[in-house]
Amino acid sequence: MNYKMLAIGSLLSVAHNNAKPLTTTRTPAYPICPVFAHRWAPRSFSSASINQKELNYLFEAARWAPSSYNNQPWRFLYARPDMFIWPTFVDLMVPANQVWASKAQVLVVVLSKKTFDHDGSFDRTHVFSTGAAVENMALQGACMGIVVHGMAGFDYDKARTQLNIPDEYEVVAMLAIGKIGNKENLPEHLQAWENPSDRKPIDEIAWSGLFTN
Repeated sequence: MNYKMLAIGSLLSVAHNNAKPLTTTRTPAYPICPVFAHRWAPRSFSSASINQKELNYLFEAARWAPSSYNNQPWRFLYARPDMFIWPTFVDLMVPANQVWASKAQVLVVVLSKKTFDHDGSFDRTHVFSTGAAVENMALQGACMGIVVHGMAGFDYDKARTQLNIPDEYEVVAMLAIGKIGNKENLPEHLQAWENPSDRKPIDEIAWSGLFTN
């Protein structure tokens, strides 16, 4: 399979929006579709808006993630700066994340349904499936030049209360979504982090047979 052409085809699918894909200088150890290395999660956002169609492209990518019994447990609550509920979403985050994520154009709270629709039993892999949906969003964003930055630094209990989330859904993460900006707009202590990170080598994450790490 020609992975380079596969990536180009993905980029062409959003070319009518004049999208510029995210790019990095990272070099994978083995040949893979370039979008995987190009996806990264900067903290600096520009003032460029994300329109509803662009946001729907991300959610459409999420829709096509795999899940047990095709249960599709992922749910997304979102807010924009011009919405009355925006301050509620910003207030969920820890102060260190508010500094940069409040400059995003969309904030998302990611939920995951804990039970199967067909019989109400516990779905052991629901968070695994929801994570796959979020990764789809992040890769689609990378193709479109849109940052999808996941966060764990927020008040999960407050999110449940403030956003009226039922007990059958687990609060999983928050996402800050926007167009990449200049790192000089960040506080000085964050500018040093504004670089694509490397990854552990394969022999530290995968081995045959029994667990030996």
